[in-house]
Amino acid sequence: MSMDKHSLVGLLPQDMSSFMESVGEPLYRARQVTEWIYRKKVPSFDHMSTLPQSLRDALKKNFFLAQGKIVHTLTSHDGTVKYLVAFPDGQAVEAVSIPQGKRLTLCVSSQVGCAVGCPYCATGKAGFTRDLESQEIVEEVWMAQKANDQRIGNLVFMGMGEPLLNYTNLSRAILVLNHPQGMGIGTRHITVSTTGVPSKMVQLARDWEQVNLAVSLHAPDNDLRTELVPVSRAWPLREVMEAVDEVIGLTNRRMTVEYTLWNGINDLVSHAHALAALCRGRLLHVNLIPGNPGGGKRFRPSSLPRVLTFQGILREKGIPVTIRKERGRDIQAACGELYRTWTQAE
Repeated sequence: MSMDKHSLVGLLPQDMSSFMESVGEPLYRARQVTEWIYRKKVPSFDHMSTLPQSLRDALKKNFFLAQGKIVHTLTSHDGTVKYLVAFPDGQAVEAVSIPQGKRLTLCVSSQVGCAVGCPYCATGKAGFTRDLESQEIVEEVWMAQKANDQRIGNLVFMGMGEPLLNYTNLSRAILVLNHPQGMGIGTRHITVSTTGVPSKMVQLARDWEQVNLAVSLHAPDNDLRTELVPVSRAWPLREVMEAVDEVIGLTNRRMTVEYTLWNGINDLVSHAHALAALCRGRLLHVNLIPGNPGGGKRFRPSSLPRVLTFQGILREKGIPVTIRKERGRDIQAACGELYRTWTQAE
């Protein structure tokens, strides 16, 4: 193996087989290492007390435990916590833990910044820097878990970046996050949110049938959607909905449509009727998301009466619909706000 140091977080026992062979250790030692990492979440190699000292020394010489670090946290009055996770190259992402009773959900980032460029999104305004490596994605979860007394039971890839534009690293991260010798989080407790990359939506359904998929539409027609979600220039709404149909056909599972509401832009009665027509006959659930401040003068969040009217029309048309309760708004941890705090501070 390369003499360059790599993180152990994000590896599975089979990934360490050649190393164990090179230092004369049996493969079961690799399983012990991952147990110390993922189950006991030790802070250093010295805490791996079931390993011989010679192996601990070899691990120190060849690996980091993890390379990322939580360098800042913000805590909301509602218990939501936002973490700024920095990596050795000076880049950073945000992850958000959201407690709900006995459940703890972590919102995970997949890229530094975002290339989609939605005009109301702070992450999009920051621009795109690079993809996260699979181990960096796993490190986000691992570090957030270490920072919480409560077990993270649900993951949502709704943080910074478009997950499906970083598909190889996303899929590898899901493997480690789900694996019984990794983080052990069930695939039905993992949701990937996308702005709509048709071929990768279908690939995710083939590779990870039980992983939940959510598609951010934000508009019921292609012209308006192209304005709100510029990626529609590459993948029009028609192609996204064809992929939705294919995914549902492959998984026979309900998908979520995410729809952020902006006053006078996409929250009119006509928009509600058009969205209902688009969803009718499909195994879809609509999640309405009142917009968040920070999108500029043009993007004002829809008022509660307008949100309720929109919801009512969908219900009348037989479309399953809920209104998402926003969390962490006071620390800019809600949808479309990630990285806003740090870019403003620069």
